[in-house]
Amino acid sequence: MTPTFQSTSPVARRGSGREPVASARRRRARDRRKRKRADQRLLGRYTDRRGHSREVIARQGAAGSTLVIDRECLTHEDSRLVAHLAADEPAENAAVVWRHYLHEAVPHGGGCRPLTAEDARVAPFADPWEADLEREPAPGGADPVDRRGCRYRLELVQSGMSIPELRWCRHRAEPPPHSEPVSVREAVASLESYEPVLALTLRALSLHGRDGEVSTAVLGAELTRVQQSPIVLNRRLRQVVLATVERQELSMSEIALRCGRVKRDRRGNESGETSWLARRLGVLPEGGHSTPTPWIHSDVLALIARRGLGVSPREVEL
Repeated sequence: MTPTFQSTSPVARRGSGREPVASARRRRARDRRKRKRADQRLLGRYTDRRGHSREVIARQGAAGSTLVIDRECLTHEDSRLVAHLAADEPAENAAVVWRHYLHEAVPHGGGCRPLTAEDARVAPFADPWEADLEREPAPGGADPVDRRGCRYRLELVQSGMSIPELRWCRHRAEPPPHSEPVSVREAVASLESYEPVLALTLRALSLHGRDGEVSTAVLGAELTRVQQSPIVLNRRLRQVVLATVERQELSMSEIALRCGRVKRDRRGNESGETSWLARRLGVLPEGGHSTPTPWIHSDVLALIARRGLGVSPREVEL
């Protein structure tokens, strides 16, 4: 008997072998969409005062938490954070938040802040020092030293309590050797830099915050004041202004004039109040002080940046 052979076409061979690339891509995309839908659930939809259709969803957040988000239905843009529920809250609380939001906030225009990438990375009610520490580089190297040669170091200080207190201490360079506690703000001001003081403080609070053998209450309060204060360092602004004047692009007088700081001589000629600008920059000391200040109010920094230099405040702040 003559044997027969059956040929298999290239198309048939491909069909019986691996899955086509395009089909595999579609399958993976479909799986991603399924996983994304599994991580979020629709709580409800409504029409805002401008006639736009919006929806409120519950999405999985960090450490088992739940993000309640208000967004546009079709584009999923303009996402706003309605609530951030902790991991130990019942899942039904998201629906409770949605009903309250629909009847209380929506009729008045919502008012929720925009959703940020940080919201997906941080769990609510977590230790604030640990949350900040994750964003800070690991500090290393020797103790920070200011322009006078003084060193700054975190040390345990006896303050009259039953346990020692963790504080920043300044070690003076001139003899005899002398050490004194200083605040976080004083250390930052002396160094004219936020780092590495803030990074080292965050790490210390994370390590000792729950330690009953060391008190960190004062250190934590000092750090919070520096982080939340509208008074900021002026070193970067000073550098930019002096560089601009050195390049002869603007004069100190013209920058002050642009900021609305005007002085007139006996003949009525106008010029910029350069002494005001120099004090804000930390070039001249304030009245009654012997040394210039390293600080400036953020509103004044923004004024000098926008009007005086014509740049964004972000370009002249540390």
